[in-house]
Amino acid sequence: MHLKNHLFFKCGCKSTAFFLFTQVFLKKKLYLCAKFHKNMKKVLGLGNALTDVLLQVSEDDLRELGLPKGSMNLITMEQMEQIQFRFASVRKRMVAGGSASNTIATITQLGGKAAFIGKIGNDEVGDFYRNDLIKNGVKPLLLQSDKLSGCSIVFITPDGERTFATYLGAAMDMCAEDIQKEAFIGYDIFHIEGYLVQDHELIEKAIRLAKESGCMVSLDLASYNVVNENHAFLKDLISNYVDIVFANEDESFAYTHLNPEESVAKIAKQCDIAVVKVGKRGSYVQQGDKMCHIGAITTDCTDSTGAGDLYAGGFLHALGEGFSLRKCGEIGTIAAGRVVEIVGTKLSEETWDEIRRICALYRGFMLKYLTVE
Repeated sequence: MHLKNHLFFKCGCKSTAFFLFTQVFLKKKLYLCAKFHKNMKKVLGLGNALTDVLLQVSEDDLRELGLPKGSMNLITMEQMEQIQFRFASVRKRMVAGGSASNTIATITQLGGKAAFIGKIGNDEVGDFYRNDLIKNGVKPLLLQSDKLSGCSIVFITPDGERTFATYLGAAMDMCAEDIQKEAFIGYDIFHIEGYLVQDHELIEKAIRLAKESGCMVSLDLASYNVVNENHAFLKDLISNYVDIVFANEDESFAYTHLNPEESVAKIAKQCDIAVVKVGKRGSYVQQGDKMCHIGAITTDCTDSTGAGDLYAGGFLHALGEGFSLRKCGEIGTIAAGRVVEIVGTKLSEETWDEIRRICALYRGFMLKYLTVE
């Protein structure tokens, strides 16, 4: 009897010790999770508030319209009406878009906190745009214009390449005077789309205010023709103010006239982090002398619209969580790989859940190492 009680006592002590250990371990885990969430960087985006009209067309259609494949073209209201008339019988889909807006929505879908500055009209399309931001968890900091809301017709050819014909409308009304320092308070990263560099005064003021507020500045070069038309201005901007640059292969070549590996190295000398995306070959990410190549995921490309935007969103969200550059690139790659499988930029909730689980897995590995330490 005495021996039985003794064994029970020993087992009880071990159980109590194990219980206390697990409580301490769990408390530490919860503390670290809360710390991660608290330290997650908030992102503010600035860009053209555009609603995308997606059309699947042939390459002959593009040639007849005189639009270079893969380019972004600004059009007038009259040209917009002509295109709408020509493709009136073609099945189309409307989604809230714009490069920076897509990036910001990706961040919030992955659990981050973000806001977007843009300009819309007092019309049905503008209301649609605002509601879509809210639906995606984005804080809308939208300015109002007397013009109609901007619209971008996205021509998608059979190979998934997209060509843009954009009527800026209200978005074109956004100017330097609209940007106020108060908008940057509480944010850690400021992301801006390259399409705005055509208004030098606007982008210079926005980046200056972001820097004064302590934000890192992230710039997506947007389109090779935008780079060609603003090369000297972009070089000065990146060298003096920008921390993170996103470019695809065509944009990086237009900027550096080098192949992707040499290009990412050159851009990384002008800013802190450089990213060059090379489609099915993945992407190159470099910070200082450290460069890594992230392979693309195997996927069936239906429409490449928004691939670069979602890559940037996944990358910036992961960066805000403190992930390594490789992990940032991997999250961006997964988001981009999933969006090219569909027409448009709006992933299903199931797909977002998949990407969130991968982020949680990466976060768990980080917590494991912190807990061990």
